[in-house]
Amino acid sequence: MKTRDEVTPGGYRPRRDAFWFARSRAYTVFVLRELTSVFVAWTVVFLLLLVDAVLGGSLPEFAALAARPWMIALNVLALAATCFHAITFLNLAPRATVVRLDGYRLPAWLIQGGNHSLWLAVSAVVAFFVLRGFQ
Repeated sequence: MKTRDEVTPGGYRPRRDAFWFARSRAYTVFVLRELTSVFVAWTVVFLLLLVDAVLGGSLPEFAALAARPWMIALNVLALAATCFHAITFLNLAPRATVVRLDGYRLPAWLIQGGNHSLWLAVSAVVAFFVLRGFQ
């Protein structure tokens, strides 16, 4: 029986450390960002359950579920993870998008600043309507 350190038809494959990503801050942030996708998915599921409760007339039962301490803790954790996910995504945008005006490439800080400013503006508008109660 071959071990992972033996020569295989594809060549030598050294044993991989289980915490390879912890050696570099960039790799750690990358892995954390990928793991926050689970919490982003939970946020989508939770919002779909809310929409189903509103449309199905079972809002009091959903509100009772959402008021449980473990559910509040999970949603606070999901909010923090989703914010981290969004911030790191917006910080990567200048590397993935090249914007040119009159042949000159826009600097990364300008693209990042625009992304973060738009995110803040949209969040403020949503918060205004949610806190105001759509009156």
